[in-house]
Amino acid sequence: MDVINPIVKRWQRRGLEDPDGLWAEAADQLPWFRRWETVLEWKAPTFRWFVGGQTNLSYNCLDAHVQRGWGGHGALIALNERGERRVFTYAQLLEEVKRTAAALRGLGIQQGDRVAVYMPTCAEAIVLMLALTRVGAIHLVVFAGFGSGALGDRIRLAGARAVFCTDVTYRKGKDVPLKGIVDAALDSAGESVETVVVLRRAAADTHMQAGRDITWDEFLARGPGHDSSLVELESNEPAFILATSGTTATPKLAVHTHGPYGVYIHCTARWCFDLRPTDVWWSTSDIGWIVGHSYIVYAPLLIGCTTIAYEGAIDHPSPEAFYHIIADNHVSGIFTSPTAVRQLMRYGTEPARRFDLSCVERVVCAGEVLNPPAWEWLQRDVFDDRIPVLDHMWQTETGGPIVANPYGVALLPIKPGSSGIPVTGVHTRVVTPEGTACGPNEKGIFVITRPFPGLTAAIWGDAERYARDYWERIPGQMVYFSGDATAIDEDGYVWFSGRADEIIKIAGHRIGTIEVETAFLRHPAVAEAGVTARPDPLRMEVIAAFVVLKQGHQPSQQLRNDLLETVRRELGPIAVIGDLNFVNLLPKTRSGKIMRRVLKAVTLDRDPGDISTIEDEGSVDEAREAWREMQADVAVH
Repeated sequence: MDVINPIVKRWQRRGLEDPDGLWAEAADQLPWFRRWETVLEWKAPTFRWFVGGQTNLSYNCLDAHVQRGWGGHGALIALNERGERRVFTYAQLLEEVKRTAAALRGLGIQQGDRVAVYMPTCAEAIVLMLALTRVGAIHLVVFAGFGSGALGDRIRLAGARAVFCTDVTYRKGKDVPLKGIVDAALDSAGESVETVVVLRRAAADTHMQAGRDITWDEFLARGPGHDSSLVELESNEPAFILATSGTTATPKLAVHTHGPYGVYIHCTARWCFDLRPTDVWWSTSDIGWIVGHSYIVYAPLLIGCTTIAYEGAIDHPSPEAFYHIIADNHVSGIFTSPTAVRQLMRYGTEPARRFDLSCVERVVCAGEVLNPPAWEWLQRDVFDDRIPVLDHMWQTETGGPIVANPYGVALLPIKPGSSGIPVTGVHTRVVTPEGTACGPNEKGIFVITRPFPGLTAAIWGDAERYARDYWERIPGQMVYFSGDATAIDEDGYVWFSGRADEIIKIAGHRIGTIEVETAFLRHPAVAEAGVTARPDPLRMEVIAAFVVLKQGHQPSQQLRNDLLETVRRELGPIAVIGDLNFVNLLPKTRSGKIMRRVLKAVTLDRDPGDISTIEDEGSVDEAREAWREMQADVAVH
């Protein structure tokens, strides 16, 4: 039976047969000061979209809605784990952005300047992002949890003129200091920084360096008398740069631009999430990640809906916090991560049962694969099969989804564990490392054969690295290399099984880390699992597994045997488990992805600093600390 219905087939065909027409039609859904002359100008490996068009991302998010009479509609609900709440209509948010834009000009910030934002997901940070794009400056948001080394690297690579920070961020009931981290970062990487602006939120005094540091109020006081108007920008002018992971400790700063990025996140919000102006939308991410940029800030505001920005842990002060926010704000659409789902899963469904969740119409997940057991728990146990829970896939470099179930076009049958089908206009293939096309269900590397508007066209300040890392990895082919191990089934559904360099090779068989972790999650005692490869003289490699148990379960030999049997039943005898370790936590990046290099370090009894592949999201210090904790856990069990 053909599972792709005719509506979706027509949508797919349009992107294959006339991609330029598809993207021109998508671009026409947004305001332009001047229409483009050329849809796509492609000079491999780089490209430009909607060439000659004049636009401004911030204008399209705010001014355009106020001008059409939408100024009284809720734009932003800013919440935090301490129960504080602020609401801004589109008109109010626009006025705050204009006031901040004038202050930026009073500070001397001009079009093209880079400004680092080291702030949590709070209203001021979002206002600042919109004000920077309004005046044509380029924001570099750094997750307010990175250490001084990671922050300094990003500031130095971007050449930031100013840094904005808060004195503290809120996390699980604690004030976590940030200003000292900024000071330490600038001690080694602050040559370009002229001003540090500090939003004070705690009672304690904050060290301020004379001649460099000013408070948020002092910053705003520079605004009166300065212009708050927007800058009309050529479509391909950068809106922001954002660090992504790389194969060395040096981060890559992906560039996203006003026109193409805005077009892509706007149309995928409609196609993949059916985002509408009447939605109350909550993405549980952080503004420090691309999900926060695209689906906390820019896409919801481009659509004209109400977006929730939440600072803090979703299970603090209790496991009920997540469900309370949904019910209290009548949230209609949720965007969260598989890590968050598994975190909530540990508490069971009882916290959810205390709230009316009937307002929710759909839940979408991204960040890593939504394992079938986690999907089943959310879809069936929490939401009683009343609404769809949908997985999808994208990267910092793609701006928005590239594989999804097109809920806004027509919902397809959900295959748990699959991210869906390629988004129309995103031309994809699965190939071997040598470039040979893979057949249905055959594992290979996911590549993209043609640019699309969401795809970054540059790494800030490093054109050679952009070409080398993304477009020259498959011999003899100019294709975008995603780095993800993938198979596409006979229906066209895409199945991601982990990073290509994390595939485990057992006696000639190739098995993905995610497949093994999913098998462990089939056992009702398992909350989370992480696996890596361990060298084996007979089979080349075997699986080293690290398992976190749900509350109420304890390690035992019987449980160990049950887990081994569960994996064997799910995957067959090829899934040879060499080590099974019970641990209290899994090492994760700040964005919630399992740091498998740390698992590898524990398995090989090495310091993680010796591991060659360093994911940028986790600093070496954090990796070492996670390594020490896991070693202690393994020793105990």
